[in-house]
Amino acid sequence: MGLLVGDCVEGIANISAVMILHRLDKKKDRVEISPEQVLKAAAEAERLTIELKRPMRVLGWYHSHPHITVCPSHVDIRTQANYQTLDRNFVGLIFSVFSENKDSKEQEISLICFQSHDGDSVEIQLEIVYTPELTDICLKTMTDIPKILVQEEEDATKACRNHPDILATIHNNAVKTRALLHITDIITRPLVVTFEKRIALNKLRVAHLRKQILELQQLCKS
Repeated sequence: MGLLVGDCVEGIANISAVMILHRLDKKKDRVEISPEQVLKAAAEAERLTIELKRPMRVLGWYHSHPHITVCPSHVDIRTQANYQTLDRNFVGLIFSVFSENKDSKEQEISLICFQSHDGDSVEIQLEIVYTPELTDICLKTMTDIPKILVQEEEDATKACRNHPDILATIHNNAVKTRALLHITDIITRPLVVTFEKRIALNKLRVAHLRKQILELQQLCKS
């Protein structure tokens, strides 16, 4: 779950960055964002305005629907309506993940962009623009994911610290360790593999470009 940062030109929202937020409640039907996190996202948008040299602001939010469809729930529609009272161009993104195709048994990922209107959801046209390079902003966001998940686990176990029952303490520590290992296995390790492959690809590109430079230099000399 998080907020979308970008700019809006002639009614078209251009999303350039995302800000991943700490979940206040991990219940399946809760997508709450605290005012403090919204203010933090606004401050990040101001920083990006200076860095990217174009006006940036918070213009949407996103969250996922694990194992269910992308259709917005009544909670999603109500939350979106509240945001639209502050900004009529505010949009919501929902990702349906870990859904299995009944015929092929393959995992499917679906995405929808929506707004609220008269108590119902209205789908908004969405276009994903390909970019050949990963910006520093995107790289930082990707590496922030495991950090945020780990911090959520740390926050969740604060109330269990210094428990008088030693067996309860052992159990709580085991649950926390299992959660941290799950984050490492599902998030951190795939990220490391992805970045290693990216580095290898970049090295091949550098070698190819250097070869082309040498060939051009030889042509110039001849």
